[in-house]
Amino acid sequence: MTALSTTAEPATTKAPATAWLPLALRALLLIVLLTFLIAPMLFEPILKPLVQENAPAIYNQGSLFTLTLLHLRLVAIATTAAILVAVTLAVLVTRPFGAEFLPLSRSLVNVGQTFPPVAVLALSVPALGFGEKPTLVALFLYGLLPIFENTLTALTTLPPAVMDAARGAGMTDRQRLFRVELPLAAPVILAGIRLSVTVSLATATIGSTVAARTLGEVIIAGLQSNNLAFILQGGLIVGALAVLIYDGLSALERRLRRRTGR
Repeated sequence: MTALSTTAEPATTKAPATAWLPLALRALLLIVLLTFLIAPMLFEPILKPLVQENAPAIYNQGSLFTLTLLHLRLVAIATTAAILVAVTLAVLVTRPFGAEFLPLSRSLVNVGQTFPPVAVLALSVPALGFGEKPTLVALFLYGLLPIFENTLTALTTLPPAVMDAARGAGMTDRQRLFRVELPLAAPVILAGIRLSVTVSLATATIGSTVAARTLGEVIIAGLQSNNLAFILQGGLIVGALAVLIYDGLSALERRLRRRTGR
């Protein structure tokens, strides 16, 4: 009886033929979005069937491009402040001297999720007046929780072997934090930031109810005039921004995970 021998061939991993498709779709979405913001009148024939006779199909009470930049600026400021506060709190409560403040920190960052953004706006306007400030407060509070929890999880689940090696190398607590802990925790922290930014992009639209310059102006104008095209424009721009920023941060997160192995 002759034994049959088989030679194992090395497995080759080939990228699917359609691997380029998601990137192409994102590029197309970005091009369409920029075209619409810079030259919205090109899309008037598409939106015209959605409005009543003689009603404008393209938002005509301001520049869509300017409103988009102001909307993004508002989200960027609020998210930056949330990152600074949430990451700092998470670092403090993962140190031996700050561990007892973990329940208090969790209670503080949960405030934004406990109160709806509309309620935060209503409480902030009497103290801060109308405009961007109440909206910044609402977005800041709403963005704290995912960043804090992800940072906390990342810092408390670091590989023990790596931490022991850092201590064995004679690193100080400060050196371990900035050279080892935060770089290793970066992908998980970024996942929390991604969630916070995505939620803030949508939530920022309500800022227009207290006179903040956001894309909510377009949606409110559409509701007031029963103009479906205005509502669609505001909603689609915010949605497109959320998809593009989410995908961009996801790509950065994947790159960081490959570098850190987490």
